[in-house]
Amino acid sequence: MSKETSTSEKAPQPNRRGAFFLLFFSLMAIGAGNTMLIAAVIPPLTRTLGLPDWMAGAIFSLSALCWSLSSPFWGKRSNSWGRRRVASAGLAGYAVSMLLLLIAAWAALSEVLVGAFAIFACFALSRTVFGLVGSGSSPAAQAYVADRTDPDERQSEIAFVTSGFSLGTIIGPAFAAVLVANFGLLSPMLITSALAATMSILLWKFLPENREPREDGGKIAPIPGAIGLWRSANVLPFLAYAVSLSLVTGILTQVFVFAVMDKLGIPPDEPARAAQYTGPAFMVGAMAVMTSQLVLIPKLKLRNRTLMIVGCIPLLMGALILIPAQDFATLILAQFFLGIGQGLTRPGFSSGASLAVSPQLQGNVAGLVISANGAGYIVTPLFGLFLYEFVDPSLPFWLCVGLLIAMAGFAYFAIKPGVGEAD
Repeated sequence: MSKETSTSEKAPQPNRRGAFFLLFFSLMAIGAGNTMLIAAVIPPLTRTLGLPDWMAGAIFSLSALCWSLSSPFWGKRSNSWGRRRVASAGLAGYAVSMLLLLIAAWAALSEVLVGAFAIFACFALSRTVFGLVGSGSSPAAQAYVADRTDPDERQSEIAFVTSGFSLGTIIGPAFAAVLVANFGLLSPMLITSALAATMSILLWKFLPENREPREDGGKIAPIPGAIGLWRSANVLPFLAYAVSLSLVTGILTQVFVFAVMDKLGIPPDEPARAAQYTGPAFMVGAMAVMTSQLVLIPKLKLRNRTLMIVGCIPLLMGALILIPAQDFATLILAQFFLGIGQGLTRPGFSSGASLAVSPQLQGNVAGLVISANGAGYIVTPLFGLFLYEFVDPSLPFWLCVGLLIAMAGFAYFAIKPGVGEAD
């Protein structure tokens, strides 16, 4: 059962809805920028520069490693520095990382920067900044929501705020396709950097803080239960599921872009044409995510454990559809099912982990959840793009099918009924 009591910090505060909307749009900026890179910029950019496909995945892999290592740090720091300060710093770091990536990409296309290793190193450095600093926004946002919600409303409110990321992934691909077609391949990075910087300033100036940041000379007093929290019997199953889900979605996302270009016969020197297909496909997937989070979850009112099990079904269907797909309509259908599944599963384990710990540990558990949510992307180039490019194009999708079946069984047997649920 939930460890929250009547003495926890309760929500209804007059400015809560406005604060949640501000976080919603901040996560939207991150979602839009990331999907622009995945769907319309990095894959065609690396092919234009003659880099191997696995190298595009490795750039995101390194970013994911830094994200997973630093998210718990930012979650803990948000307990002492304040949610607003950490969330704002994360957006600022994201803005800087996109600006660095823009400079590196311009230098590579202009042949100022030459050599595959040098180009890869500069791209990876820019994404490392995002992983190390930009990772602060998500755990701070999730902990902020946990601070201001009662247990019985946390699932829907976390789904609402995190759906901002989903809205960003809807806007991002379509916007990127227009930008690339009219202003060139690098324009999405410039716009994203400016948007992230703007949201960082807005968070700093206008996000109401639940508590005053504690100035303690950098020393943080240990919170009972914080040490070894990830090993807790009530928390570990949610984290293990999140890692597995991130591996599945990472494979499906990264391989999908290259699969679209190959299945539809798009040459590597036509990045604008590639974006015209991948952009709308990801937009359909993101709309399905929002449908799950804003319509299905509030209506169905399923328990978190049930969401984690049921959500594997549409993900499984999407992965299976991608194997024989040879036309754009079928690829779109696959993205729809993948979006429905992601929209159901993510709030399930996020809310479940939050409700499994005390109010004092919300920053800590948020950092762990965000870390686990990106951990799978560390190895997706090996299990996804490497298998796709060098072994068999359908093998990554079959791997995801097997993982999803195992995940549904794991959620059913490993998570005890009542754990991570509202009282």
